[in-house]
Amino acid sequence: MTTQRELPFDREQHIFNGISDNQAPNTYYLYLYNNGKAEDRLPVHLISSCNLDIYTFPFDIQNCTYTFGSYKHTIRDVQILFSEPVEATLKKSLQYMETKGEWQLTDMIARKSANASYFNMDGLDRWDELIYHIVLKRRPTLYVVNLLIPSYCLITVDLFSFLLPPQKMDRSAFKMTLILGYTVFLLLMNDLLPVTGDTIPLINVFFSLCLALMVASLLETIVVTNILCGSSDYPPLPNWVKVLFLHYLARLVCLRKNVPEQNSDPQKNTKATISCSLEKEISQIRYPEKGIKSPLNHDEQELKELRNIHKDVLTIRQQVDKHFSTDQNSEEWIHLGEVIDRFLFALYVIFLTVSFFTILIFWLYWYSFDKKS
Repeated sequence: MTTQRELPFDREQHIFNGISDNQAPNTYYLYLYNNGKAEDRLPVHLISSCNLDIYTFPFDIQNCTYTFGSYKHTIRDVQILFSEPVEATLKKSLQYMETKGEWQLTDMIARKSANASYFNMDGLDRWDELIYHIVLKRRPTLYVVNLLIPSYCLITVDLFSFLLPPQKMDRSAFKMTLILGYTVFLLLMNDLLPVTGDTIPLINVFFSLCLALMVASLLETIVVTNILCGSSDYPPLPNWVKVLFLHYLARLVCLRKNVPEQNSDPQKNTKATISCSLEKEISQIRYPEKGIKSPLNHDEQELKELRNIHKDVLTIRQQVDKHFSTDQNSEEWIHLGEVIDRFLFALYVIFLTVSFFTILIFWLYWYSFDKKS
């Protein structure tokens, strides 16, 4: 029997996850059968809500739940049944989805609710509900091409900037240009990033770490340039800096140097020998040994001149020692700058390697999800 819907039958079926009214065109008839079955072919088109887990964006896979049931009628009044197996519904849905949008329908699971019990005026009663689990996965090609690949290229260019010699090239201008370009890139691509969700996506962490490494690289370039230009005026390195950076960290980055000991300095030993010989000669001139005549008769004025020459030689020796000590301090400061530069270069390599394999693992998992399901 075919009859108008609004006269004998009040259709009171709802999708509990819907957040808008039905936007589909209305139909005016329903079908009644002699066994008590009522068939309503009213189409439903509405906007529903779904809790998104965007931690692995853009390789995220979402499981959206839709619950069909009645607000007023219990299971004694209305029973909801599946008109066809869920596999047939999934197959039809894949045929109807002709447009290739951002989301791809992967799987569909349907079941009847077993715990739909509520209290009403008559006591505990049950409602009949159908629950559909729709599995969707995002197509990541757009985001990989527009977000990940350009960002990875910029951070790789910044990595190769470490090959520029800081003694001859100004790295800071090049790195500032990269930071400016990367900041503009993030501002332009901000609309492609998700703005909803309870967790921060890994891709946002990746962008933040890229920008932080670029800024740290610029600061490190400023420090190294300052060391190369003014290391001769710096005080000696503290012992803890030598142990931490020039010993352990330098060994870690394979940039350790053997610092010569002061006692093995031949120039310093030579200067000490010259000083001793001068002192010995003056003493022999003034107090000759018994039986040995001095080859020259030196008066007090000549002895005074020899003492002045001795003082001048000592002063020259002190200045030379100070010069060699300053050179050694300068070499230690330059070595410190080289160790810091190599350490940041190693951090770049580790970060890029870990990021590449993380993205590759997520992409392979996304690609193999169809086979698992």
